[in-house]
Amino acid sequence: MYRILIADDEPRIASFIQKGLKANGFTVSTSQSGGEALNLVLGSDFDLLILDLGLPDKDGLQVLEELRGQGETLPVIILTARDDIHDKVTGLESGADDYVTKPFRFEELLARVRVRLRDTGSSKDDSQMLRVGEIELDLRTRRITVGDRVVDLPAREFTLAETFFRHPGQVLSREQLLDRVWGYDYSPGSNIVDVYVGYLRKKLGSGVFETIRGMGYRLRA
Repeated sequence: MYRILIADDEPRIASFIQKGLKANGFTVSTSQSGGEALNLVLGSDFDLLILDLGLPDKDGLQVLEELRGQGETLPVIILTARDDIHDKVTGLESGADDYVTKPFRFEELLARVRVRLRDTGSSKDDSQMLRVGEIELDLRTRRITVGDRVVDLPAREFTLAETFFRHPGQVLSREQLLDRVWGYDYSPGSNIVDVYVGYLRKKLGSGVFETIRGMGYRLRA
């Protein structure tokens, strides 16, 4: 299983990313300072670093330059509010593998994380295929196979389906699904979960997802 370190001094953002990544099968640690992040990466076996630039005590660029200077090759995704082209160029030239600006959509960050981990050629992640009954999710190609039929889903629908398939038979509340799939993009009172479960039922089968009245939804195991 991949290990990811989030270096961000905004607890709300770090917690949001951490919850989303954990829901997608990653092991996640967090750090709120540049010095701590540097020590954690050099002292542990992480597979990817999500790095904010505006860290206290040691700027994110300093952390990145020191890591690369010491021969550390793990993928680094810069996640920052700095959207000036000069900052982007500087970050990439300093050794970052990707650059994402805040505000951001979680599914986009997740896709970029997966791309960078796939590019490493690591074989640590043994959960690239999820299967329940005749339905199979391929996390590499982001495709779903229902029997002999291949279904392509938009990013948000796929992330919702993946969340269910990682918890087959478990009742997931609307609040849990909002938190894991949409994060802070929607309010708890939104009916967006019901709408998207409806989309999945149409594409994967009406009997795949069970409505548990007053509680949420369950993927029939």
